[in-house]
This record gives sequence, C-alpha cells and structure tokens, in this order.
Amino acid sequence: MPLIQRKKPPSSPSEDLPDDDDDDPQKKSHHHKKSNGGADKAKWSCVDSCCWFIGCVCVTWWFLLFLYNAMPASFPQYVTEAITGPLPDPPGVKLKKEGLKAMHPVIFIPGIVTGGLELWEGKQCADGLFRKRLWGGTFGEVYKRPLCWVEHMSLDNETGLDPAGIRTRAVSGLVAADYFAPGYFVWAVLIANLAHIGYEEKNMYMAAYDWRLSFQNTEVRDQTLSRMKSNIELMVSTNGGKKAVIVPHSMGVLYFLHFMKWVEAPAPMGGGGGPDWCAKHIKAVMNIGGPFLGVPKAVAGLFSAEAKDVAVARAIAPGFLDTDIFRLQTLQHVMRMTRTWDSTMSMIPKGGDTIWGGLDWSPEQGYTCSGKKQKSNETRGEESESLVTKTKPVNYGRIISFGKDVAEAHPSEIKNIDFRGAVKGQSIPNNTCRDVWTEYHDMGIGGIKAIAEYKVYTADAVIDLLHYVAPKMMARGSAHFSYGIADDLDDPKYEHPRHWSNPLETKLPNAPEMEIYSLYGVGIPTERSYIYKLNLSPDSCIPFQIYTSAHEEDENSCLKAGVYNVDGDETVPVLSAGFMCAKAWRGKTRFNPSGIKTYVREYNHSPPANLLEGRGTQSGAHVDIMGNFALIEDIMRVAAGGNGSDLGDDQVHSGIFEWSERIDLKL
Repeated sequence: MPLIQRKKPPSSPSEDLPDDDDDDPQKKSHHHKKSNGGADKAKWSCVDSCCWFIGCVCVTWWFLLFLYNAMPASFPQYVTEAITGPLPDPPGVKLKKEGLKAMHPVIFIPGIVTGGLELWEGKQCADGLFRKRLWGGTFGEVYKRPLCWVEHMSLDNETGLDPAGIRTRAVSGLVAADYFAPGYFVWAVLIANLAHIGYEEKNMYMAAYDWRLSFQNTEVRDQTLSRMKSNIELMVSTNGGKKAVIVPHSMGVLYFLHFMKWVEAPAPMGGGGGPDWCAKHIKAVMNIGGPFLGVPKAVAGLFSAEAKDVAVARAIAPGFLDTDIFRLQTLQHVMRMTRTWDSTMSMIPKGGDTIWGGLDWSPEQGYTCSGKKQKSNETRGEESESLVTKTKPVNYGRIISFGKDVAEAHPSEIKNIDFRGAVKGQSIPNNTCRDVWTEYHDMGIGGIKAIAEYKVYTADAVIDLLHYVAPKMMARGSAHFSYGIADDLDDPKYEHPRHWSNPLETKLPNAPEMEIYSLYGVGIPTERSYIYKLNLSPDSCIPFQIYTSAHEEDENSCLKAGVYNVDGDETVPVLSAGFMCAKAWRGKTRFNPSGIKTYVREYNHSPPANLLEGRGTQSGAHVDIMGNFALIEDIMRVAAGGNGSDLGDDQVHSGIFEWSERIDLKL
C-alpha cells in the first residue's frame, strides 16, 4: 500500500531562511521569487485585458438590450422629442387625417442587390440551405462557407444563366425587399405608410426578380416579365379599372424601361400587349434614384472590383484584399462572381462623350463640392447656381485617368498609345492568382501595361476598355445591352431587346395621359471619375487600383482619395438621374413623341440629427431616401389620385437644368 504522509506544517519565515545561507546567491534568488510570488500572479497580461474588454462589451450590450426590450415602445420617441422637439406625423398618418384613401394599385420594382435570393438546388457544400436566403437577411453563409456561397451566387460565365446543378431564385412577395438585412429597411417604411390609407397585398405588389440576370433573361428563365404583366392587369381589373402607379428604385428603373418596350412588342420576343397597353394600365411611373444614363461607379466595379470605399480599405491595408490570405483572395472572388452578373453591365454609362463629356469639357464643369448656392422649390426654367472658386477645374469627362498629372493635363499634352492592338500574353505577375481565374490572366503583362499607357478614358473609350480587359463578360453584355444614341429611332434594329433599357435608343410609349417622375436625392458627393495607378505587385492579382493618395487640400475640391465627386445621391450622379426628365423627355421630343408629362423632384440631403433618428427622415442617400418623408408623401399623393401639379411640379436644388442645356443632343 502506498504510504500516506502527513503534510508538513508551514514553517516560519525564519526557518525557511537560515542565517548561514544568507550569502548563497541561489538561495537569495529563490527567496526573492517566493516572497514576490503574489505579485507575479497578480500581473495583468494582454490576454486578460482583451478578455476583460470583450466581457465588458458583452455585458453592456446585454444590459442595453434588456433595457430596450423592457422600456415602453414610445420611450425612444419621447427621448427624441425631448432633444429635437415634437416629431412630425409620418406621411401615412398625415394623409389619413387629410382624408386620402387608397385608389390606384401600386407596383414596387426593387433595384440591384436589394432583393432577396434563396437557394432551390445546390451542390453538396450547400446541404441544409434549401429555400434559405443566400442574399439578404443575415448573410450567415458568407461567414460559414464563403467559397460555397460564391459558387452558388455566381452565374454561368458563358450563358449568363444557371450553372449546372445550381438554382438560386428571387424571394417572392413584399418580404422580398422590405428589409435588406434585419433592421435595415428598403421598402418597409413606404409599405407601412401606404397601409395607413388602406393599402394591403391586394393592391400592392412587389415585382421581385433575379437582379443578377440580364433583363431579357429574367423572362427566358423565370417568366418574370410575363408575371409582372399579368399581375398589373389583374390589379387594375380588380381595383375598378384604376391604372397602376409604378415605383421602381435604382436599377429597377432600367428594368421597367425594358418592360415597357417588352410588353408592347409582339410575341415571342415581347409580351404581345399591343401599342396601347401602357396607356391602358399605367397612370404614373415614379422613378426613385434612377440611373437612366448609367453610373461611373459601375465602370470602377467592373474594371477593378472596387469603388471609393473599397479603394480606401485597400490603401489602408495594402495587399490584405488582394493576397491569398486564408485562401480567400477576396477581391478576385468578388470580381469573378460579379462579372457573371449580366445586370451590372446595364449601368455602364450610356450616351458616350455626348452626354458625359470629353477630354476638355463636361456638363458639370464649374461645379464645386462645397459652398454651392442652392435654391429650393424651383419651377421649370429656374436653375441653381454654383459659386465660382479658385480651385482647379475638374475634367469630369475623363472617367479614368492614369495619374493625377494626366487628369489635370491639357488635352494637347496627353500622349496616348492605343491599347486596342496590343498583343496579349499569358505571363502574369502573380502565379498564385490562377487559383481564382479572372480575365486579366489572359491579358499578360504586355496587355496590362498597354492599358495604362493609353493614359485617359472618356465614356466612349471606356466601352472599348471593358471589351479589352473582359471580353467574355462584354460579349455576353453586348447581346443584352447597348450604350449609344440612336440617330433614327425608327430604324428596325432598335426593335431588338438589347436597346430597350437605353432611353437614348428607344421611344416612350404612346400614352399621353401617363406621367413620369424622376425622384432622387442631392447634396451628397457622388463618384464621377477616377484616378488609377498600375499595380504589378506580386501580391496583387488585380493589376489596376484607384490611386487613393491623389487628393487636394482645398476644402472646395472634389478630388478625394483618387475619386472626383459631383452632386448626387452617393451612387447616381444628378446628370444620370435627372437628364431624361429635365430635357430629353421634356415636352414632345423624338424620345417622347406623345408628350408624356415629366417632372423632376429632388430631395436635398439632411443627415439625422441624432442616433435615435436612425437613418433619418430627410435623407437623400441612394437607399436611405426610401425613408424620406417628403418622397413618401409625394408617392402617396399620386397613388391616392393626385398628379404632378398637386405636388408643385418640379422641385430642384441642383444644377440639372443648366447642365442639361450644355448637352448637345438632337431632340
């Protein structure tokens, strides 16, 4: 049996350190460590600090969450009113007090990325995700299985349709786009306000569609256009013959332009509704944040998988988004995925140099990003003015410039070397990029350098640029979209669906009683042109990058972090959102032969006064404007039977009329 020893009682300090050992260094060291043992144990490490910090954050969050759920529902409003004064009634409550009631059926058409997508068939890595949202909601699968998510969100690179064994489809119903993510509304505020005056699902319809597809392919694969036509006809007939009010947002504006041509075109290419279908079924089209003429932001996204925010992050952490860290290769995967989405090519700038300007001019010439004069509630013929400043003139027509000196140079000083005939090769700076194929792999170093040596790209040259760097993508896109200006709108070639979403290559319907509104935010710096640099670093698989070090110290300068900004809603420049209703469709023109009335309604951006206001009720931002009380009230008044005159006709804060007059377009 093992022996059990009694524990020796602790000895006194004098017993532990006998006098004859005082001179022994080892004993002294042992004594020092022993006597300071309590201090060593109490030493605070970095791990302890991190755990303490995380614990405090979690406890604070849970405590605040408990208080939020325990407090009365009216408490946030009470606090907000105590700070800012009494809040105005929401539009629904206000208009109900005025006696307005639901009259015309309302059709919502969401834009790109704001509609939910769910999985109906997938690969083995997606087990358990049947009818779960891949896009929208919590985006949980992005973190759990990112490469599997990318695979199921991508389309076939050859056909632009489903890859083999994968079916991702649009969520249906109002829930498809009421919220983009928990707590982040898109259409929810407008829907809730319409409900106050009697709207419900029998007279409201969300025309959800797979926003990744080209517009015509939504009909080929899902018959989305046919279902939209049937639903509009049903809602008009069940609401006493009252015509529908259509409310598209963002890319949904272009989608509905396509629909109006499709529905009247003969089958099988079109819907077979006849030339008077729109006149019979549509009262008004109220376009919110419409990129009628495209957005320069789309060029940056397709060219280098970045825009202003991504470029800044890429500059702060060089290589993090480019390299093979954790084998994610973030930007390369984003580029590979988004380049399969044909819809992104619908927003490439349309109209070329005629609309967007050339090397030495642009419609917005003279605009400054701060200190500009504004006039509100302007009617037709009145224009806002910009202060004349001493800042350097901006050449907005140069959508892409390689180097700040090129962006500012006189046209005669720019020596272009044409890239179109450059020989492509297979050599690339980083061989590990082969794991995530992009079309840059087929260009080689010679082709990549040729792009930079061309120096500057206007709207016309940008189309050739994208054809050179992404030929497969643009071959698909060219079958579905067009970016020019029609010389003769009666030419039979413009009957092809690829022209239907370009307002400069089509006519509006023969519907003189219909109204078209352009509703959009202003007062926010919006991307208009870019300064790029060549990046042949071995750590980078995307050889072009926005040059974020290019900036001006002048507070009135529009150049910030390599991006020239202009007035807009943070995504769509004023020129794209307002030009068609301000000029090209105004009155009887070759683009509007029946003289449909058009209105420009701008909403000057005002950020929320405090955090309790959330995203604000006066925002002009591209998505946040969906909660703008003034915009919601305008839509509700038209849905309840009003017209443009009841709203006060045009409401302009920007220089859209002045800029439109500078564009020499045959009307």
